[in-house]
Amino acid sequence: MFEKSRNHLSNKNLFLFIIDMKKLLRITLPFVLLSCSLYVKSQDFIHNAQVSGTFQADANAYVNDKLLHINDSTLNGKRLGINGFALIHYDYKNFSAGLRYEAFLPPLLGFSPDAEGSGIANWFVNYKVDNFEVTAGNFYEQFGSGMILRSYEEWTLGYDNALDGFRVKFKPYHGIYLKGLMGYQRNYWVKYSEGNRGLVRGIDGELNFNELIEKLGNSPFRLSLEASFVSKYEKMPLKTIIRPILPEGSYEVYQYKLPENVGVWLAAINLGYSNWNLMTEYVRKSENPSALNNYIYREGQALLSVLTYSKKGLGIELSAKRIDNMGFKSRMEEKENVLDINFLPPLNPLHLYSFATMYPYATQPNGEMAVHTGIEYTFPKNTLLGGKYGTNLSLSYSLIKDIEKQPVSADIPIDSTGTLGYTSDFFAFGDRKFYEDLKIQLTKKFSQRLKMIAAYFNQVYDKDVIEGHTNEYGKVYANIGVVDMTYRINNQHSIRLELQTLFTEQDKGNWMGTTIEYTLAPKWFFSLMDEYNYGNDNPDDRIHYYNISFGYTHQSTRISLSYGRQREGLLCVGGICRYVPAYTGFGLTLSSNF
Repeated sequence: MFEKSRNHLSNKNLFLFIIDMKKLLRITLPFVLLSCSLYVKSQDFIHNAQVSGTFQADANAYVNDKLLHINDSTLNGKRLGINGFALIHYDYKNFSAGLRYEAFLPPLLGFSPDAEGSGIANWFVNYKVDNFEVTAGNFYEQFGSGMILRSYEEWTLGYDNALDGFRVKFKPYHGIYLKGLMGYQRNYWVKYSEGNRGLVRGIDGELNFNELIEKLGNSPFRLSLEASFVSKYEKMPLKTIIRPILPEGSYEVYQYKLPENVGVWLAAINLGYSNWNLMTEYVRKSENPSALNNYIYREGQALLSVLTYSKKGLGIELSAKRIDNMGFKSRMEEKENVLDINFLPPLNPLHLYSFATMYPYATQPNGEMAVHTGIEYTFPKNTLLGGKYGTNLSLSYSLIKDIEKQPVSADIPIDSTGTLGYTSDFFAFGDRKFYEDLKIQLTKKFSQRLKMIAAYFNQVYDKDVIEGHTNEYGKVYANIGVVDMTYRINNQHSIRLELQTLFTEQDKGNWMGTTIEYTLAPKWFFSLMDEYNYGNDNPDDRIHYYNISFGYTHQSTRISLSYGRQREGLLCVGGICRYVPAYTGFGLTLSSNF
């Protein structure tokens, strides 16, 4: 038996304190609010307060489709999916409160079945006085770029890792900002009291020298420093792992003592002068064996650096990133897209056109090296290339590869459970290319009425790594062309024509796409779209993915209806992805703000 020992602090009393405080808050909150309302004049509490809200409902009705092999059996009786939420926010002087009600009855296809249900997903109360602020309940927060901590909600992905607990913000002096928090992450509808996730605690401090030092207030020189620390406490039993010994067919049994406290710290600098700016973050994570990294004891680290230059008509960006064993979840055994404490920002650009997003990149927490460069330049008006209205040209290039990994010793394979996993040269690229993206885009206005965008994309996409396959598909090499033209008929009427094509010899072969959109501002829009997989090797899968939609907007309320086919694939937002299956049906979206 092998036991890897670590020293840890007991958190039993802290657990009991947090649970008791949460229970106390929920019991006393109504009485606190009632006392506040009695303390102030009732009319003042109502008439001088501000109440705002947001409502949205997304519904799909699914129908059979022989070409997509969708029938009663594949739908499992699920003919209708509804996702909806209502957010109410109340503000009165220094006090604010809010709650969010959600319903997934049942969730739309592609969303986790764990999302099914309805109820108050989160609530909060907040109080500000002078330079002090305290929040209790559910809240979202981010330290730095998010590599150490980011709690946020992304409705289109069905992702929400809000923290349930307490947060304090304090500004003791000009240019000094402090934060402290603790709480448990949301995991769909699983109760926080069930203890299936660890306690997250964090502190963050920022020094803004341009605010701290009066002489630097209007200086072209800019400097700020940030430091953060986040820990996750999770009660860990001994982990028993059976490791087979081949080819004899026997096995060995190991027991591992897993760290109950995992800490991550961040140091960041933001330095600027005139048109230049440099942001650099370094993150270090203590030993964190988990299901994500095959329970290795290697420490994690990450480096992100972004250099930018900007002036009128010109923007340049150079950025680099290294990620090494930086998966960080509040449950050790979790591998799905939930309970992420941190966020690993992607360097590849976020594209708008559908074929350019057909092969999106998802950040690889176990190791990646990435570089990105981009330049955007506007040729001035009344020049040879600028013409009468000016011409905008943007270029970008991204390359993402594996990190170099070497075994810790000759007789221990890389990433072996219970070991240090591997060694790695910090500045060395690995041999495997995960993703490559080249974009060239030209935006030209020919007249007051006609505008055109022309774009070319060249992409390399490692389907096995990004989608989690085991050497089944290899790489996809894609060339994508886009022409997007908008003609404004008058101040209210405009028509847009979008033509796309994608060429590849891998995956599903070549595609072509067309979109026609007519807008009657400010209320109506109509759209007709078709994506045709004409190059599929299987003639039966050469399918038109058509969609017809229209929408109506009245003040802050918007409704849209659609009918058509959805192709399967990954839907990604900011490097976080979910799988969307193919389906055919009707869609309805209703949203409103007040």
